[in-house]
Amino acid sequence: MNLEMMNQELSTLNPQMIVQWAVQRAGKPVLTTNFGPHEAAIIHMATQVKPDIPVVWIDSGYGTEATYRFANQLIQRLNLNIQVFHPEYSRGYRDAIYGGVPEVDTAEHDEFTRQVKLEPFARAMKESAPDYWLTAIRKDQTEFRQNLDVVSLTKDGYYRVAPLLNWTELDVEEYLVTHDLPIEEDYYDPTKVYGHRECGLHTSVSG
Repeated sequence: MNLEMMNQELSTLNPQMIVQWAVQRAGKPVLTTNFGPHEAAIIHMATQVKPDIPVVWIDSGYGTEATYRFANQLIQRLNLNIQVFHPEYSRGYRDAIYGGVPEVDTAEHDEFTRQVKLEPFARAMKESAPDYWLTAIRKDQTEFRQNLDVVSLTKDGYYRVAPLLNWTELDVEEYLVTHDLPIEEDYYDPTKVYGHRECGLHTSVSG
């Protein structure tokens, strides 16, 4: 089945059914999370279908205390098969040597993003070797994501599946309330800084 046919098949399905579709087709599915404000939704959906699905977390070391507590809460509550990947250098080392997070839209910030997110992500995908990758991205988050399909083939040959792509923030929050799942309000991503920016992860893997 080609991508056009896949996306046509999924066009009438809700996110839970899309997750089920992907997991049933996958030989080695993987879910990535940043434990951002609404991540509990896709984590819950995925673990309802496959409780032991590998959940990859790229921990840059720059999360807030609230984010780390939120992550621990979900890991324990949903008994996650969590796979944590860190940058080569710690936050303490980077802050001491490079002086913290560089200004956005500079070559220095691009290199910072590569070191703390893109390289660990590439390493995680190489080690996990998935055929289907589940991600919580949505069209209403950035301009780039508005042009994506629910299923796309990455340049490395695995499928990126975005079950929540056509949901709004309100849709996700309603799911979280319905299932008594937490929302993490104190989240910060130094590779994006601003909510509408792409850090480069999704643009870098697009085929």
